[in-house]
Amino acid sequence: MSLLKDLTYPAVMGILNVTPDSFSDGGDFFSPDKARLRAQQMVQEGAAIIDIGGESTRPGAASVSIDEELSRVIPAIEAIRAEMAVPISIDTSKPAVMLAAVASGASMINDVSALQAEGALTAAVKLQVPVCLMHMQGAPSTMQQQPEYEDVVAQVKAFLQQQIDRCTTAGLPRELITIDPGFGFGKTLAHNQMLLSGLDELLAFELPLLVGVSRKSMIAHMLNLKVDERLYGSISLASIAVWQGASIIRAHDVAATLQAISVSHKCKAAGK
Repeated sequence: MSLLKDLTYPAVMGILNVTPDSFSDGGDFFSPDKARLRAQQMVQEGAAIIDIGGESTRPGAASVSIDEELSRVIPAIEAIRAEMAVPISIDTSKPAVMLAAVASGASMINDVSALQAEGALTAAVKLQVPVCLMHMQGAPSTMQQQPEYEDVVAQVKAFLQQQIDRCTTAGLPRELITIDPGFGFGKTLAHNQMLLSGLDELLAFELPLLVGVSRKSMIAHMLNLKVDERLYGSISLASIAVWQGASIIRAHDVAATLQAISVSHKCKAAGK
């Protein structure tokens, strides 16, 4: 399946959290009908993929049970799939949720744990759908306590290489893999800034590169802004990421992000 591999123009992955406690929009789209309407809006604004998550991965977040996560994401996926053909990504680390989500209409797995949970890789190989492997130091509940790196770019790159090799060895075709350096996941502001500056080093994998910086705390640390004040900082970071080679930008504000990254992409392409 070439959902992501054939991208020649940067795309926006619209964030749809069906959770009561996500850092930015927790509770806003908790019901299937609200989730459907939000997905419809994001598609109209130009979202190429809708990323549905039923468990918050904000710093300090507690885990939820499989049954609880399923009760949140499956009705949302079914409601969206009944009306729209837009590709749906399931944002989860649980193999049972991956299997049920794809059976319900999802066509991609977005895993902040890079398929490291027991049974996750087996599930992904069985499903044979595109997968995004993300780097995270630690777990959401503890990742921001004291993250440390000797060389954040080199260490993220080494981790991603390890996970790519692990997946292909297990039977997941390389063309189904997308990578995400994991901005804000076990990283200080300095780590995030160094990672963004060195993002082009990850292009050596010759795989689609997904970046999620929308409304994140790194913007607050730089500009001292509340969550609902971070639009301009978000699209600035997204534009830099695309200039550095990102193929997919995961974002809350689809229309503004798509405009910004389109300008970035066109300006860079004109200079080649």
